[in-house]
Amino acid sequence: MRRLIGFALGLTVALLLTFFAGENPWHIFMVLMRSAFGSMYDFGLTLSYTTPLIFCGLSVAIGFHAGLFNIGAEGQLTMATLTAAAVGVLFPNIPFPFAPFIAFIAAIAVGGLWGFIPGWLRAYRGSHEVIITIMMNFIAAGLASWFALRIIPNPNSQNPETAMVSANYMFKDYDLIARLFPDTPANASIGFAIVFAILMWVFLWKTTWGFQLRAVGSNPEAAHRGGISEKKTLMIAMTLAGALAGCVALSEVMGSAGQYRVGFSPDYGFIGIAVALLANNNPLGIIVAAFLMGALHKGASDLDLETSTITRDFSHIIQALIILGVAAQAYWEYLRSKRRKS
Repeated sequence: MRRLIGFALGLTVALLLTFFAGENPWHIFMVLMRSAFGSMYDFGLTLSYTTPLIFCGLSVAIGFHAGLFNIGAEGQLTMATLTAAAVGVLFPNIPFPFAPFIAFIAAIAVGGLWGFIPGWLRAYRGSHEVIITIMMNFIAAGLASWFALRIIPNPNSQNPETAMVSANYMFKDYDLIARLFPDTPANASIGFAIVFAILMWVFLWKTTWGFQLRAVGSNPEAAHRGGISEKKTLMIAMTLAGALAGCVALSEVMGSAGQYRVGFSPDYGFIGIAVALLANNNPLGIIVAAFLMGALHKGASDLDLETSTITRDFSHIIQALIILGVAAQAYWEYLRSKRRKS
């Protein structure tokens, strides 16, 4: 509830800023709402943005719980999505339902590997994970572009994208969500994202491994004295973070597009940081935070058409002010508790 107050505060401040740009704040708010929820088509697009944001929010959150800042979710999801597309193109004869399952396992394995590398470097070489993951984001973008354009390009398109995967890899024909929201990328992977969020909550608060991970993040010295291997935990956390970001391949390749498209992600990995912060790294709260951020992202897409001075990039300002609002609210609560103790 407290986080929602901070969310409302940040959104209000952002809307008030539009007044200085010559726009009516209430009109901007209604544009956001209509664009995000105005029709089944709009709502389907909102859900399609929500799904990868849940996965990326979980990826960032598990890093935070281990005392790590995983800023590499963008690179991890890029490599995973490319891998799923490559498996679907290079091995077209694998039957359904084994085909999407194998592609998904390959995707999260590569995503996990892309997270393991900075985890290992942090554990054994002392390299800072923020620097390493930022560099690996650029490496992933370069490798993915080269592979998509040189190895498995789409022969029927001038766009920078891979060839289409075999139909065996798609589950649209069995997808009730896709039928409910036709002509949108929304698909059943949002159900998987919610299940993964619940499983992560169970892992973090109901298992020994989850306790060890949180212990290392809270107090590495105490965890070490308690017999917990900090190096092993850091590597596990970053591997899981990469695998969770890699789950985006499920919604992008097997669920909707059926291919890897260069630049398909509107910075899902970075917006996932805002999602995790808004939810205070709670996996269940990430579901709600991702939906709110997805709605804002979709809602802002119509600002170019409905206003004369505000563009869709305004969504980034809203996200920033929402994070500041949540932080300000949390700091206010901290000051109140400190006054009570004194």
